[in-house]
Amino acid sequence: MIIKNNLKGMEDLATAIIVCDKDLTIKHINPSAEILFELSHEKVINKSINLFFEEIEFFKNALNQAKSKKSSYREHEYFIKTNQNKIVCVSFIITPIEHEEFDFIVEFIQMDQHLRVAREERMFIQQQANSELLRNLAHEIRNPLGGLRGAAQLLEKELDEQALKEYTQIIITEADRLQNLMNKLLTPHQLPVYKRTNIHEVLERVRSLILSEFPEHLKLTRDYDVSLPEFIGDREKLIQAVLNVARNAVQAMLQNNKKNEMNLDFITRAESQIVFHKKKHATAIRLDIVDNGPGIDSELLDKIFYPLVSGKEYGSGLGLSLAQNFITQHNGMIDCSSTPGKTTFSIILPIENNLKINEVV
Repeated sequence: MIIKNNLKGMEDLATAIIVCDKDLTIKHINPSAEILFELSHEKVINKSINLFFEEIEFFKNALNQAKSKKSSYREHEYFIKTNQNKIVCVSFIITPIEHEEFDFIVEFIQMDQHLRVAREERMFIQQQANSELLRNLAHEIRNPLGGLRGAAQLLEKELDEQALKEYTQIIITEADRLQNLMNKLLTPHQLPVYKRTNIHEVLERVRSLILSEFPEHLKLTRDYDVSLPEFIGDREKLIQAVLNVARNAVQAMLQNNKKNEMNLDFITRAESQIVFHKKKHATAIRLDIVDNGPGIDSELLDKIFYPLVSGKEYGSGLGLSLAQNFITQHNGMIDCSSTPGKTTFSIILPIENNLKINEVV
């Protein structure tokens, strides 16, 4: 990374950047570095780089290697200590720069951030591939399915015995069930209708639906940050996404026979300087859906967003896959953490999502 004249371009970077002069004095750090090291810009300016590198001789040797080779020096899995004495594993890159005031920059990337970004990328690629496969599969199945149903109806008209008509009714019923499944597979590909949306209106709608579907033994708690602004989104698809997650949570609790202590929490908060989909977002809405069910098996946790994968005996495995599709259409992400007694689905929606209002008037 070469810097010529100004430092403004660093402010929006997701990676932590420190700029130093030839005397190893810190001249600038970006907001991501402030967050990583838990120190403000004012606290570190004109301090020595050994504020971050206790092994200063190691750092000097690395810097000399970078200067002698006139290229960047990279170190993997280096442990640093933050201002709050928290140990963080990072990779860092030292790059000499040509500037009258500065001599080099150091770029830090948290290893857990590396892993999270790689995981998000895998999930996104897998989702795109699955979505395309299922869409093509659904189209291929729909036509012969319609023919199968039509043939069963014609055959039923020719039959006199009621016992035989029961068989054709089974064919028609199962064909309708498969048709409904195909429609669900094709739903994410319908064009979204974007308009100004309030996340709490979405949650209140889901709340009323969940309480009407599961009226007994369910305690649904709301913990809202009412200061959250509106954003551009497809209200109906967001409702469906949240409903799928919430319904899954309640069904998991019911399956565990916890009818007398089923707790479901809707929690909203603002997130700042958050990184996902390889981009740093200044502000985002975070929605946590928390249940006290049995938890998700660790072997299933990395697969729950795949289509046709379900932890329920009679589940279709489409609910969470559809939810992920709908959230991705809003440039957001959905993730899950789970232990016995507490499962949290976190939905992150950027407020500035580059979507355009296309509401039909």
